[in-house]
Amino acid sequence: MKDNEIIEDTLTEESQPAPQPKPLRKLKRVDAGRTSAGGNQEYQGRYGNSPSGEYQGRYGAEPAVPPVREDVRRQPVRRPPVREELNIPIKRTDKKKSAKDIIVKVAAVAASLSIIIAMILTMPIMWWDKKGVKERVSIMTYFVKRKQPLVHIEGELDKSDKKIDVSINTNVLPDDYNDGLDFMEQWIEGQYTVLFLGFDVDSLNTDVIWLCQFDLKGGALRILQIPRDTAVPDFTSSPSTKINSVYSSGDPQYADVPIQRVVDCVQQNFGIPIDAYITTYITDIAEMVDLVGGIPISLDEPIHYEEGKTIEAGDTILTGEQSEWFIRYRYGWLEGDIGRMQNQRRFMAAAMQKLMDISKNEGTAKLKEYIDEVMDRELIATDMMVVDLTRLADFCGTIPLESVQVDMLPGESTSNEEPYIGPDGIEYSIYSIHKRETIELLNKYYRPYQNPLTGYGDTAIIEYITNHNYSNYDDKTATFDDLIDSEAPARDPNKVQ
Repeated sequence: MKDNEIIEDTLTEESQPAPQPKPLRKLKRVDAGRTSAGGNQEYQGRYGNSPSGEYQGRYGAEPAVPPVREDVRRQPVRRPPVREELNIPIKRTDKKKSAKDIIVKVAAVAASLSIIIAMILTMPIMWWDKKGVKERVSIMTYFVKRKQPLVHIEGELDKSDKKIDVSINTNVLPDDYNDGLDFMEQWIEGQYTVLFLGFDVDSLNTDVIWLCQFDLKGGALRILQIPRDTAVPDFTSSPSTKINSVYSSGDPQYADVPIQRVVDCVQQNFGIPIDAYITTYITDIAEMVDLVGGIPISLDEPIHYEEGKTIEAGDTILTGEQSEWFIRYRYGWLEGDIGRMQNQRRFMAAAMQKLMDISKNEGTAKLKEYIDEVMDRELIATDMMVVDLTRLADFCGTIPLESVQVDMLPGESTSNEEPYIGPDGIEYSIYSIHKRETIELLNKYYRPYQNPLTGYGDTAIIEYITNHNYSNYDDKTATFDDLIDSEAPARDPNKVQ
């Protein structure tokens, strides 16, 4: 057969229609904005509807088979040269990989996984429900930063606006101020206030009530001591009207969570918003003192707590048991419970100095270990996290003792001249608040970023003694630096020590 005949036979075979492939389904074009010369057309498939079966372009442009020049048909088809003909060496890919390559790849995979895990943990993919208000938070925030340890013991505080009118003074605190406590829920930027309560042995009355305000913006710590006998008749059903009974005898219809009753009482009487609480028992304080190795203190005279329970005079390190005697002792003081409160100031100052020494000499990591141990043993109940307590402890380590201030609530105790007779006909010794002096103290020190109290409808304080026979407690401000070397309260000469 001649060459011309071979070419003609080949062309004859190629001109035969190829078998038409069966389409899966007819697809309509999605990107309708793009058009061919014929306007919006449907996609025709790879071979379109051409009877020749040849590729027609994306939209089957016509003519289906372009004309072929005769001189091009006659040219023989040339195949491209293969690698061997060009003398290009073939690279072998089956060579055994080195250990270095494996290590690099494993490290790259591990790094990629770490990045992916970190991204997943920090992505806001979970819902956090806080008093009916939902927000998206990350897994880490939900399970770590928002976890409330021991909250089941006392309860979670209600921080709705109905509980207190914060009344921020924007001339003092700008709207955009940020103190950096992004994961600590607080009423006011720049301050964090904690209510500390110490229970008696019967776990019913809060005999120790301290309002601890951390002034983060001003770099100070202020502690307001509230006597346990303070009269708050509107917040307890006890005929004694004493504030230490609010926890167990407060109106359950007003607040069904006992700790909330005390918080509401303090907020509405003194106008200070409370961000968190810490509660403990007197026996737990003893265990915490032993945990940190005792509290150094100096005594002018011995303290005889009970028969066989004596703390000798001089420089000593109080054990946990001795600390309990020291805090609870009141028999020998001239002013009874007020004398005990003054003695507790000395203990607070010594304990603060101990914590600062731990932070300075052993480091904040050691201090955190102690806090972790206290939480693990459940020696306190709080709605704060360990990291929150650590942050506050770190803050205390940055301020000098002269920036730690202690005040006592202004007022006076009832006397034989002005006794208080309860609704049950029994006489009680109560502590009557001096309203004007209290408002002045609060406005001066404890409301640095709030508008001042006026006393007209913005406080629930009730005075039982209005003529103010005794004013010695109206100015009991002292710094921890003063209290470190302070003398003991006055002793009663008529009582055997």
